[in-house]
Amino acid sequence: MTNSKIEFKKQRELGEILSDTFAFIRQQFKSYFSTVLKIVGPYILIALAGLGLYLYSLGSFMNFASLGNSLPESKLMYLFLSIILLLIGGIATYALSYSVTLNYIWSYDKNDGVVNDEEVRKGVRDTFWNIIGLGILVVLILFVATFLCCLPAVYLWVPLSLSYPLLVFRKLSIGNAISDSFKLIQDEWWMTFATMLVVFIIIAIAGYAFSIPALIYTYVKMGISMGQNDFAEGDLFFADPIYIALNILSYFFQYILNLITLISTVFIYFHLNEKKNFTGTFKKIDSLGGNSTN
Repeated sequence: MTNSKIEFKKQRELGEILSDTFAFIRQQFKSYFSTVLKIVGPYILIALAGLGLYLYSLGSFMNFASLGNSLPESKLMYLFLSIILLLIGGIATYALSYSVTLNYIWSYDKNDGVVNDEEVRKGVRDTFWNIIGLGILVVLILFVATFLCCLPAVYLWVPLSLSYPLLVFRKLSIGNAISDSFKLIQDEWWMTFATMLVVFIIIAIAGYAFSIPALIYTYVKMGISMGQNDFAEGDLFFADPIYIALNILSYFFQYILNLITLISTVFIYFHLNEKKNFTGTFKKIDSLGGNSTN
């Protein structure tokens, strides 16, 4: 490999976190995304199939509702099946994506820039269910905080986002990962929040760009249908194959962008961890000591 290893265990400013995130993606693009697709790919397909079936079923539902008819049992079955596929595919995709990404970076850092595929797969097997458990708990905490008031949810979002790297990198339990995430951002909440917010805005803008083709197609077809006095049909958009395909592509690209957000969160974690624990500094001192004895 001609590219030098990107050091994770170091302190970074906001600009460095962003630049190193994209530098890592450029360097590891083929290896990283091929690993993600090999492990997560089948569940991504299940989730996208569920999305397509859901949009089609929703269009049929709206069409029958607009005509004052009840939805046939076969259509209800499709709608129920689409929701099941979305739940199974979505949860598995979410958990596996987090697990693959974190274990990939762990192997990359451990082996000086060389990723061991078997290490990644073993790490995924070891952490998959813990990540699902952590994810469920995080969602519940944020839901309750949002229900009480939005401000606590915003505050909790920052440390809870860092609980996933803690779970994988430090091999902590779910409870310890959450509690240690609050210790990690102590006195660093505002800077961490600002960094995450900037990354979120960049990814959100990029994600919106990928949704533009579906929006353009929707408005064009809306204009054509209104001109033909055919606007009352409930399945005008949702059951349209082109509309469904464009939305599936949009959601897939947004999924890829979410992986970029996760990688940037890992850089934020190492920045905070290095600032408090100096793990990278101690590692360099140990390596220098080892070299001096050779």
